[in-house]
Amino acid sequence: MEVFYDKKTFSEYITAQKEQHKTIGFAPTMGALHAGHISLYKEAKKDNQIVISSIFVNPTQFNNPEDLEKYPRTVEDDIKKLQNSTLVDAVYVPSVEDIYPKGMERQHYSFGGIENEMEGAARPGHFDGVGTVVEELFLQVQPDHAYFGEKDYQQLKIIEKLVELSEAKIKIHGVKIYREESGLAMSSRNMRLSDIEKESSTLIYKTLKKVNEWFRIMSVSEIKDRVTVIFDREDMDLEYFLIADEETLKETDFFSKDKSFRAFIVVNVGKVRLIDNLHLD
Repeated sequence: MEVFYDKKTFSEYITAQKEQHKTIGFAPTMGALHAGHISLYKEAKKDNQIVISSIFVNPTQFNNPEDLEKYPRTVEDDIKKLQNSTLVDAVYVPSVEDIYPKGMERQHYSFGGIENEMEGAARPGHFDGVGTVVEELFLQVQPDHAYFGEKDYQQLKIIEKLVELSEAKIKIHGVKIYREESGLAMSSRNMRLSDIEKESSTLIYKTLKKVNEWFRIMSVSEIKDRVTVIFDREDMDLEYFLIADEETLKETDFFSKDKSFRAFIVVNVGKVRLIDNLHLD
């Protein structure tokens, strides 16, 4: 596995792979890698001759400076994990200057409105930051396929829209949420949870599974009331819960048989903000 710390040498590597007509699979990360990230590379390995990872903590997608400061940075351990996985051929660890040569400014995008829902409403400008860094990485990596986890489902839909708008010839793959044995969705933020908080956080997935049962027999308003009561009873900070159309990401207040729906939830456990979602059968 090769490791590149600058744009120039990485570009030379990509050029060599392209000259050999090798297919490239890519999954960008912000580091603090865990088994959920490795699951992306397992999928990439099935479809591609070359699998590439990137590690870059993107400053422009953080709204809270404290969140950016506390985001775990474990590059050496991350590289070891990728090496041990035997799935990845090259890792790109760019500098801020490699990604933002003209200064740290994010582009502004119109993603058809999906950027204004849920996380977009809670974190203004967040998806401009995501779009800016991913578009630049796509230009540098030149992947044929790119892989993103469904835990950040809204981000996955944003990336699909980004590729559509840019007319890039990249196939986007959504990869199922990788969960701990307890059901807690794997996240780099989990390492900031105490043992007690981690145990409390299992309520998030348990609640989503209940929602999937209630989905068949209750109205949306009844489900939302029940979810609110659950987290009030446990004295946990439910930031939002909603059920939305999987394509438009618009919140719904009624179900129809001709559309697909997904439940989305954000809970603050201590000082850690956890997100999760579940497709409703």
